[in-house]
Amino acid sequence: MCHCLACQRRTGSAFGMQARWPKDQVEVSGRATEYTRISDAGDERTFRFCPDCGATVLWTNGDWPDVIAVPIGAFADPSFPQPKVSVWGTRRYSWLSLPEGIVEEHD
Repeated sequence: MCHCLACQRRTGSAFGMQARWPKDQVEVSGRATEYTRISDAGDERTFRFCPDCGATVLWTNGDWPDVIAVPIGAFADPSFPQPKVSVWGTRRYSWLSLPEGIVEEHD
């Protein structure tokens, strides 16, 4: 769970959530539109969108070239497991509380 300002702007939400896998365990196919931006921390992020509906389908992070992140909402599965880690907590909205068991990493 990420509370960084750029994630909030990109998702239009109070946070962004993703699941991450090693790149060699993910098969990517189909059409996608790419957009690259620089994160709050100065890292390059490349997002891939469905060219038909505009939904983010995955992204990569220049700091972790061997990892692919997929937004949890892309799975359309309400039983998807709860997040384990929260980052950028200093930018979390004051009314947002985290469920028990989530580890907060320091910004």
